[in-house]
Amino acid sequence: PKDFHLPVLIPDVPSSPRNELPADWSIKTRLLFMSSQPFTWAEHLKAQEEAQGFAQHCRATETNLPQCVQEPKMSTELRCAFQQSLIYWLHPSLPWLQLFPRIGADRKIAGKASPWSQDEALQQVLMSEWSVSFTSLYNLLKAKLCPYFYVCTYQFTVLFRAAGLAGSDVITAVISPTTRGLREAMRNEGIEFSLPLVEESRIRKRKNSEINLETEVVHSPEVGKSPEDGEEPTPSDDDEESFSWLEEMGVQDKVKKPDAISIKLRKEKNEVQMDHKPESVALIKGTNTFTLLNFLINCKSLVAGGGAQAGLPPTLLSPIAFRGATMQTLKARSINAKARAHLSYEDIFSLEIIGPVMPHSLHSLTMLLKPAQRGAFSAILYTHEPTAVFNMGLDDASTALNKEAVCKDLSKCGLQPKTLDQLSQFPTLGKSSICFLEMKDYAYTWKS
Repeated sequence: PKDFHLPVLIPDVPSSPRNELPADWSIKTRLLFMSSQPFTWAEHLKAQEEAQGFAQHCRATETNLPQCVQEPKMSTELRCAFQQSLIYWLHPSLPWLQLFPRIGADRKIAGKASPWSQDEALQQVLMSEWSVSFTSLYNLLKAKLCPYFYVCTYQFTVLFRAAGLAGSDVITAVISPTTRGLREAMRNEGIEFSLPLVEESRIRKRKNSEINLETEVVHSPEVGKSPEDGEEPTPSDDDEESFSWLEEMGVQDKVKKPDAISIKLRKEKNEVQMDHKPESVALIKGTNTFTLLNFLINCKSLVAGGGAQAGLPPTLLSPIAFRGATMQTLKARSINAKARAHLSYEDIFSLEIIGPVMPHSLHSLTMLLKPAQRGAFSAILYTHEPTAVFNMGLDDASTALNKEAVCKDLSKCGLQPKTLDQLSQFPTLGKSSICFLEMKDYAYTWKS
């Protein structure tokens, strides 16, 4: 065993253990599982076990393990299921390039061979193939044969989800982060979208303003003072109409109204201020997601015009096969280590998973570790931060979705029934994602 100092500081976690984790729609770049039981069962899979794992994935075979696996290393079923849970599908596939994450990846890609960067004909071929793959994925999603997928560009990430997932009865797409330019371009294409976090913030501010105003009226005889101590209120779309009450009082000429240009400038300033931030996340629903598909295929700014990622199509990540996709596996390695505990060292075993860990993989892995580690392990989860906001609640999501109907409709989407049930739940993590989880006596606690 190596003298390898593992992070053993455990953050505060919710006090009420639960039997199931909430759905986490962010993409993880790394998972570090730790346990007092060894992870030797995850090492050196035999050729037959690896092949069986691939076959089980392609056929969406359900794994039913006992509550406690007595000899994990000897359990072929466990080892095959482990291989099955590591598989994901990718396009494009360029083995010499790391195609996830794409945001902020210029340094990692710089210096690598990119023959397409100066060759327009080659760029057109790559984009043509990418468009076919993207359309294939959307068609699978619409037919409920694919549960969800990600489009990872150098500036933003899009999560497409099938109807029935995340508490919504229609297809949804979430984009983060966005800019004023992107939002304006989508509006011009007729794509209807909402900015849920901006709306949520406006409602909260309005309620606070009303409470403050009521308090001032009760405690102060002064009228007309701003609830924010002179701070200008955020302009809304109906600013111009909001002065009509002055006319009714007959004092419209005595009060200076902001002109149309001032209102527009203030609105634009507020729009630009949220660019590139989690608050800029945009939500698209139903048939608008198809318009978004066409918009993205034809959007010239989707691909970098210069720099290390010039001419490189966005990365498509999916839990199931699609046209032009390449099967990939997450990298896994186990480490026997010693961690500092009080005045001595104690043995601690860890399992590290590296790669784009999507929601279904995270759930499948925890489902396997539960019986393999006898209901006791902890994990540190490293999130690709721009995707953490995908855990926000969907406005107007149906809270009464029939679970049985959802599972039946999506039964051929390639997910295990328990994973499908988890991902159909209404999102509860908000703008954050799970960064630490612990299982004791077969029950979860977590920190987001």
